[in-house]
Amino acid sequence: MKESMRRLAGKRVLVTQANDYMGPATVELFTREGANVIADTGELTDPNHADALINAAGRVDVLIANLASSNFAGIATDALPDDTWHTAFDIMVHPLHRLVRAVLPQMLERRSGKIIVYGSAVALKGAKTVAAYSAARAAQVGYVQSVGVEVAPSNIQINLIAQNYVENPVYYPPELQDNERFQASLRRQVPLGRLATAEEDAQFALFLSTSESDFFVGQAIPFSGGWVQR
Repeated sequence: MKESMRRLAGKRVLVTQANDYMGPATVELFTREGANVIADTGELTDPNHADALINAAGRVDVLIANLASSNFAGIATDALPDDTWHTAFDIMVHPLHRLVRAVLPQMLERRSGKIIVYGSAVALKGAKTVAAYSAARAAQVGYVQSVGVEVAPSNIQINLIAQNYVENPVYYPPELQDNERFQASLRRQVPLGRLATAEEDAQFALFLSTSESDFFVGQAIPFSGGWVQR
């Protein structure tokens, strides 16, 4: 691919949890598209990590907040312990604010920047026995909506991909995908009838990272094959 045709040529992109969930596919695609990718694998629950990471990274044109964990599925709400509830927010909510707070000053100074959050569609549609996970994901949506309208006048766009049914070995290991009951459930739950590939999801994040998406502000955009429509 010619340098002039690469959609992120010359851009510095920071990807968190670079080895997990949507991290590998994002790093691969964005590198292919010409970005200088900073692939972070540090401990985001450390309150000091975000500031140190941004200081070490220098200029960050695009922040990809890949903040994911187990969905703690199968725990009824009346049995949901405090530590599980707190863990969901410690992994997916508090680091989001620390990262955004750390990167915003330089973006505000330049009057330019993109922040994309890999979120979840369970923030937009109820699902049983995932109360802690759903609440943390919904908090991400509220945060993106608020910060999105706050920083838009400074030409900074922050948006969230509300995803579900995207291939990854944690949520959908090969043995589960091969299970006939899962395949039947997939056809029943997802109008498209299949999982998305990680490449498809990363392509959406790529679009949100370019000037092609400048009119998207504070959005939580479903990416779920029709599982949620909003």
